[in-house]
Amino acid sequence: MLENFIGTLAGWILDLSNGSMMWVAFYAGLFVALMTSFGAMVAIFAKRLPEGGVDFALSFAAGVMIVASFTSLILPSIDMTGSFTPAGIGIALGVLAIYLIDRFLPHEHLVMGYEGPKAMKDRLRKVWLLVIAVIIHNLPEGMAVGTSLVYSLEAGLVTTLAIGIQDFPEGTIVALPLATIQGKRVMPIAMGVLSGFAEMAMVLLGAYFFGAFSWLLPYGLGLAGGAMLYVTVKEMIPEIYRREERYTLVTLGFFAGFYVMLFLDSMLG
Repeated sequence: MLENFIGTLAGWILDLSNGSMMWVAFYAGLFVALMTSFGAMVAIFAKRLPEGGVDFALSFAAGVMIVASFTSLILPSIDMTGSFTPAGIGIALGVLAIYLIDRFLPHEHLVMGYEGPKAMKDRLRKVWLLVIAVIIHNLPEGMAVGTSLVYSLEAGLVTTLAIGIQDFPEGTIVALPLATIQGKRVMPIAMGVLSGFAEMAMVLLGAYFFGAFSWLLPYGLGLAGGAMLYVTVKEMIPEIYRREERYTLVTLGFFAGFYVMLFLDSMLG
């Protein structure tokens, strides 16, 4: 049933886009951006999220990203060429790219604290440091959607749906802490929306670049997969396992996301 839905959706998107991959990428990017934005708008009605809910949402997102890294990106990269080399090079480049951004771009995590050049710590407001951290997190997700769409429309739509599902709680997680820090609602929601549209920009960039240079697509798939793995392993997993009393909850959340993404991917046959 879901397989038929994905096929129907792919046909409808192609008709709507007049067969243009960039318009397909635009609609996919708009979907993930709006899901993040709608999640951020929860800050209008809620003052805070239960901490257990935050941990579960983050662990769910981590499960989705781990599976998507392999089934939507790394394995397709290997299948395209029949060789591990392009995928391996891409993975290394993705890890290196996010590592360098993480090291040299000032940003701040709610749990792990400030990262980046020490000289920049006091030059930017905390709210901007938090937003930059979220944008860094969203870059690989946007690239994953863009490159997977170029590889296969159906596989790309599955990736888009999965990333969009986990973007909703991520948008809430972005906006509510900022609202608590500032004591206001409008600016934090705007920041959440901004992070969503930064992700959309990466969808468009990935689709355009690897559509134009299709021979680089196996490397691009590996790059997006490596970048997502780095973000998940280095930032998300330490954050969700920071409290021992929630180990069971976050493990369940992780496997919920793991199963959702694996189920969606299995529907492609």
